[in-house]
Amino acid sequence: MSESPRALMAEKAAKLDAADELASTREQFVLDDVVYLDGNSLGALPAHVPDRVADVVRRQWGELRIRSWDESGWWTAPERIGDRIAPLVGAAPGQIVVGDSTSVNVFKALVAAVRIAGEGRDEIVVDATTFPTDGYIAESAARMTGCTLRPVDPARVREALGERTAAVLLNHVDYRTGRLHDLPALTAAVRAAGAVSVWDLCHSAGALPVGLDEHGVDLAVGCTYKYLNGGPGSPAYLYVRRALQDVFDSPLPGWNSHAEPFGMRGAYEPAAGALRGRVGTPDILSMLALEAALDVWDGVPVEAVRAKSLALTDFFLECVAAYVPQGGVESLTPAAHEERGSQVALRCADAGEVMRRLIERGVVGDFRAPDVLRFGFTPLYVGFADTERAARVLADTLSR
Repeated sequence: MSESPRALMAEKAAKLDAADELASTREQFVLDDVVYLDGNSLGALPAHVPDRVADVVRRQWGELRIRSWDESGWWTAPERIGDRIAPLVGAAPGQIVVGDSTSVNVFKALVAAVRIAGEGRDEIVVDATTFPTDGYIAESAARMTGCTLRPVDPARVREALGERTAAVLLNHVDYRTGRLHDLPALTAAVRAAGAVSVWDLCHSAGALPVGLDEHGVDLAVGCTYKYLNGGPGSPAYLYVRRALQDVFDSPLPGWNSHAEPFGMRGAYEPAAGALRGRVGTPDILSMLALEAALDVWDGVPVEAVRAKSLALTDFFLECVAAYVPQGGVESLTPAAHEERGSQVALRCADAGEVMRRLIERGVVGDFRAPDVLRFGFTPLYVGFADTERAARVLADTLSR
């Protein structure tokens, strides 16, 4: 008797796990018996972070107190941690500063982009499928700068560019579908049009190579609590290409970005380099938790993460096709590797209830209204047996 599809897939999962070069990184995370496929919303906890945070609270804050700004390196944390994120997004040191939320950094980057573009350019192009906050921020930035806001599908960005285009705000990966947009080609098109590119990396950084320097990206922002596992509400980051740092004019000048922050002078003079992207006092507790979380990336090539991500999502789609009757779900995520991020989005009827039942059975993804199940694959701690189990439980849940 031939083996069942489930037996075959379970056997394949075991072989893939045995050959997994990143399997050891799983041991660095706090994981229980659930299959955690929601790292595209909140990454799992690296196991050593609680002790590091306890040291920050008890010793650095509790004992050293104000001295920790110097002695514990609090003051330089935004740029120091930025330099640790830099290799994960393909940037040289000195171009990323950590702090504030993604929304605040999108605002800073977009307004600064319009100012860099200069007179005669009065249109902001924004990804029409973007995460809602990016759209809200873009609308506000357009009002503030006197620009017209033009929402455009990413596939039509090139034809939308023109002499009036000042800035273009795009998402590297679509948060609903997991579609990966062509950052190199779109960045080149924006540059050729004389406009300034701003990329949102929230759903790509830590999951795949980005190549900010290589592809000439002007400005970029991203969160750190998804694939970078920085913890709930961990600070975002802002990338300013080195060639633009002297003309980066932030709409939120603060004492922390002043050339002489403790001079307390009435006139503002921006600091040199990416530091002018800072605003106010850094959120030290969450920032240093993020710094500790980044330790799991030591010695891990982003290219290896990308290879495993594609293998995981390929295998998940294969298992879903084998287990779920035709018509039970529809994949919204592109099959082509060059168009796929690190999540799989499936459309099905009553998706909210389906996800609720999946979570009850130990498979944690999330739901996006009205009918989308999202499964995020974080290669540092998700394995192939996890992937097979998720597809199996999904099929069982849909059959009830």
